Amino acid sequence: QTPLKKTNALIAQMGITFLNAYVPSALCCPSRASILTGKYPHNHHVVNNTLEGNCSSKLWQKIQEPYTFPALLKTMCGYQTFFAGKYLNEYGAEDAGGVGHVPPGWSFWYALEKNSKYYNYTLSVNGKARRHGENYSVDYLTDVLANMSLDFLEYKSNFEPFFMMISTPAPHSPWTAAPQYTKSFQNVSAPRNSNFNIHGKNKHWLIRQAKTPMTNSSIQFLDDAYRKRWQTLLSVDDLIEKLVKKLELNGELDNTYIFYTSDNGFHTGQFSLPIDKRQLYEFDIKVPLLVRGPGIKPNQTNKMLVANIDLGPTILDIAGYDLNKTQMDGMSLLPLLRGDKNVTWRSDFLVEYQGEGYNGSDPTCPGLGPGVTHCFPDCVCEDSYNNTYACVRTLSTSWDLQYCEFDDREVFVEVYNLTADPHQINNIAKTIDQEILEKMNYRLMMLQSCSGATCRTPGVFDPGYRFDPRLMFSNHGVRARRFSARSL
Repeated sequence: QTPLKKTNALIAQMGITFLNAYVPSALCCPSRASILTGKYPHNHHVVNNTLEGNCSSKLWQKIQEPYTFPALLKTMCGYQTFFAGKYLNEYGAEDAGGVGHVPPGWSFWYALEKNSKYYNYTLSVNGKARRHGENYSVDYLTDVLANMSLDFLEYKSNFEPFFMMISTPAPHSPWTAAPQYTKSFQNVSAPRNSNFNIHGKNKHWLIRQAKTPMTNSSIQFLDDAYRKRWQTLLSVDDLIEKLVKKLELNGELDNTYIFYTSDNGFHTGQFSLPIDKRQLYEFDIKVPLLVRGPGIKPNQTNKMLVANIDLGPTILDIAGYDLNKTQMDGMSLLPLLRGDKNVTWRSDFLVEYQGEGYNGSDPTCPGLGPGVTHCFPDCVCEDSYNNTYACVRTLSTSWDLQYCEFDDREVFVEVYNLTADPHQINNIAKTIDQEILEKMNYRLMMLQSCSGATCRTPGVFDPGYRFDPRLMFSNHGVRARRFSARSL
């Protein structure tokens, strides 16, 4: 069962499915900023979903927005560009220009004010506020986005190439399904993998604090959430079908690339965390990536390690823009899409997250102390300010490994061998070969300070990798402090 049958048939089966596609930060705003800029969070400086965390802030608007890939497409490549849906979580905030602010690079702009909604929301229509109510036929956001997109395809200029970014909030909470889909998937519940509802032993304290086993009410809640998410995706599936049919009708389908992906994963009960994202594990950082288009053979899968920082470079490459002129950290996927042989590709990438948390204690959970946030009724908190970590996620012919360090008092380390342990149950930081640990620690420091081409240097398990142990000692004093010293 899947809520995305049409998407699968129209994109995956007509093109390529990337089996190892990831986000460098499993949270909406940093992840969306990475898609737009082609940069890791330490280079675009959007660290969480708040204005203080640089989400759609004045600083972001001034320093990053003019250089996003849509801005380059429009100004340098002569594209007409269209945006519809959720942009960045704090977009439209009064302190950052309100909905009157239209980012550079968009010829047509239909952006949701603030975070995900399905009804009773405000759209910025090219900088003018338009209120929507709760009448399904005219206000249900997924359908509104579909209709605006179809209108653009109907009325756009046929003399310029076009780029569209359609960003549905679905399946984000509040998980409001279209009325015709509210009874779908009645028998679906969250997957019960081997890491479901177990204690996260040997893990970072935030994971260890989760109550195990979960309460019945938490399990019911996460199963409901899972089902409702699927229900909301049925409307996304409809949107994709309408778009593909319209492109076909216009005679444009065969020369149009279509990318389908998400800004983060989501957990439902793994390690007894009820629901959220923002953790370092596969279920939060791994996302779908399906692509169809000219020169892409149908029904392919690809196992290369790809990340959302690659989307901007790929689309600019398709448009014929010289990627050396950008400051992007990612790589163009075009050689992989075309099936070029002998492509030199990365074997690792960086995952980084700066925890969100309040200075005060959560009044419902005083026992947990200050700094926690996103707490459930039974005091399982999904985030805290020292849930701040960085990881190297490695995938090569010989290794499928994740190495993570926390910026907390213990400088806690988690290491997983995903070949033996795909559900990341056993933290092997204390038993893995010391030399591998040192190499990974060194590689992490390199990636955390990388920019542009230095983010694409050979990883620890590449033949071209060079490791000089002496460098470990010159850096030794900064190891526990490097997050704060660089102030993400």
